[in-house]
Amino acid sequence: MAQTLYLRPVHYYETDRMDCVHHSNYIRWFEEARVHFMRENGFPYEELEGAGFVSPVLNAQAQYHSMCRFGDTVEIEIEIERYAHARVTFRYQVRDKATGALRCDGRTSHCFINQAGRPVLLKKVLPDFHRRIEEYLAKEGA
Repeated sequence: MAQTLYLRPVHYYETDRMDCVHHSNYIRWFEEARVHFMRENGFPYEELEGAGFVSPVLNAQAQYHSMCRFGDTVEIEIEIERYAHARVTFRYQVRDKATGALRCDGRTSHCFINQAGRPVLLKKVLPDFHRRIEEYLAKEGA
């Protein structure tokens, strides 16, 4: 399956006393990449929220391979690993743009809920949004 790339510079404020990016920032980067991915592929998060639904994180995993440092630029590859109408899982790979070295990889799992906090099936509550995700997955061969 093809991934969407999100390009991002490493900012000074994201580093710690060891002169590398603090581990918590990678989860933030996953979120930035996910919002970018959804917008770029025709099912923007803003539309989901505008319709009264959100997609909270159920699980976040990150495995750190090597350090990112201030001044680096990273490419974050993101793809939908699994979509099941009420849940979605994204997969991420953070690589150094200059060298291609893998810095971190991970996954986040999400559900879809309404304003009352109850789980919903996108196919039922936002059929057009669901259709666009399905079309994306069919196009990508998922």
